[in-house]
Amino acid sequence: MKLTSSVFVHNGKIPSKYTCDGDNINPPLLISDVPKEAKSLVLIMDDPDIPETVKQHFNINIWVHWVVFNIPPETTDIDEGKRPRGVVGINTRNVNSYGGPCPPDREHRYFFKLYALDTLLQLQENATKEDVEMAIAGHELAKTELVGRYERKK
Repeated sequence: MKLTSSVFVHNGKIPSKYTCDGDNINPPLLISDVPKEAKSLVLIMDDPDIPETVKQHFNINIWVHWVVFNIPPETTDIDEGKRPRGVVGINTRNVNSYGGPCPPDREHRYFFKLYALDTLLQLQENATKEDVEMAIAGHELAKTELVGRYERKK
């Protein structure tokens, strides 16, 4: 299974259009080679590079930017600025939407993780990343990730 973008390469720079410094919309994503037996897909975008002060303030270790589950397995692309079909969970800001990169201190890595599952998740719209990760345990058929980097201009 593969997850790519037409606007940045793996470990490349995410254009500012897709961040808090731009339009704050999701970048276009392309999905390929999903296992035939997949019943749904899950997409999680997070940032493990947050500073200690943010970790302490929000009582977290990783900033969650986007959670989408029960994406139809035949999905081959997620258009720029469009939410995919499926259920959007809540991010660290407690909203059901994409939240673009907005690192306060230095360059951060943003992990777009895609999972193919053998089931649909029985979760509600306000599910968190942690809820989704617990629900997918034992149901993963494949996983891939695309990493982008972003640093705000000083």
